[in-house]
Amino acid sequence: MPPKNARAARPAYRCAECGHEVAKWLGRCPECQAWGSIEELAAPTRTGRALVAAGAPATPARPIAQVDVETARARPTGVPELDRVLGGGLVPGAVVLLAGEPGVGKSTLLLEVTHRWAAHDDSPALYVTGEESAGQVRLRAERTGALHDALYLAAESDLGALLGHVDAVRPGLLVVDSVQTMQSPYAEGTPGGVTQVRAVTTALVALAKERGLPVVLVGHVTKDGSVAGPRVLEHLVDVVLHFEGDRHSTLRLVRGVKNRFGPADEVGCFELRDDGIIGVPDPSGLFLTRRDTGVPGTAVTVVVEGKRPLLAEVQALVAGSGLATPRRAVSGLDSARVAMVLAVLERRGRVRLGDADVFTATVGGMRVVEPAADLAVALAVASAARDLPLPPDVVALGEVGLAGEVRRVAGAGRRLAEAVRLGYTRALVPPDSGPLPPDLRAVVVPHLGAALRFLRDNAGETADD
Repeated sequence: MPPKNARAARPAYRCAECGHEVAKWLGRCPECQAWGSIEELAAPTRTGRALVAAGAPATPARPIAQVDVETARARPTGVPELDRVLGGGLVPGAVVLLAGEPGVGKSTLLLEVTHRWAAHDDSPALYVTGEESAGQVRLRAERTGALHDALYLAAESDLGALLGHVDAVRPGLLVVDSVQTMQSPYAEGTPGGVTQVRAVTTALVALAKERGLPVVLVGHVTKDGSVAGPRVLEHLVDVVLHFEGDRHSTLRLVRGVKNRFGPADEVGCFELRDDGIIGVPDPSGLFLTRRDTGVPGTAVTVVVEGKRPLLAEVQALVAGSGLATPRRAVSGLDSARVAMVLAVLERRGRVRLGDADVFTATVGGMRVVEPAADLAVALAVASAARDLPLPPDVVALGEVGLAGEVRRVAGAGRRLAEAVRLGYTRALVPPDSGPLPPDLRAVVVPHLGAALRFLRDNAGETADD
């Protein structure tokens, strides 16, 4: 008989998305703000400290200097831009989650990866598709030239059948497209649900670690761009990659979000074509329009994607408006920063914009959000408003503050070295920018007024001047 003062065991509740525990059921998780994710756990049957019997370890503990490191060395996939993001390639036993919007090119990229692996590795590659039929994938492989005898294809949505294919083929690389379509018979819920996605991912992670098999999972994304499914999904895998791209542009970016085996801030550039997807090792030319003479409303800056400096062209158009509230349209830039730059430009630079429509955009579908592009945005808008073109051999680099000062940015020397490599000879830079390339003529602009004076005094110069 339990003591009279002992409390009855109370059920516990846990969020299926983030694992946060609460004392009672709630409609919304207070930690991750997910709706309908609180689930009841089994009530504890006993109190006090639980005793666990010691068992035989799978492998004995060894001094760290005696641990074999060859099992953790990355093996190249054959796609250099993807290897750049992965930190050299795929590590045996690693689980990679590649997430992206529908139609961005995830399946095309991974079909190319499995083809390169099958062509250059001793072991076959297995591509399991749960969203398309085997015939559809075969047609895509034929169109992109990804047919190979060592590339195996299976159309399955059952986890047990998938494991059976792995036992039969014994691949060196497994691709599952996608994890939301797979279903485990030992878990409740429908495919794509929280319980099913977690169970399938856990089983595939265990498979990868047990056999030293690199596994690549395709994941869906939500409307806000995050990985669909439970939040613990990103914690279960070793590497999380986001595949980004605009439907109206051929440029695609693979951005590292999490990487246990390499840098988590690298970016790989690809170009999606009719005959497949190819890596772009030097993508700066995609974001520029080279001209011999300057054009009003354009300015070139240098941004950093991961560790890679890229030249980007900012364009602006200022036109008279008959509306009570003039339009402000932004494409490829941070609208909040553009609004701030316009306000500083009008107040500190005496550029009249209150009665004009202002349109700002980037070239090539590039997304620029870092403050280092503020000076280029300000000069592009001022150039368009005053019809004064910047010289075509000038790049602008700097963050603009609310007082009109131009602040330094990180890695100015590395950024401007990329500009010199592509033929630019002058740069507008903030004070204290550090060592700069010797072949570049730097013009220090401590505030926005100095940059506008440079625009006024050097407008209309050609590349030969």
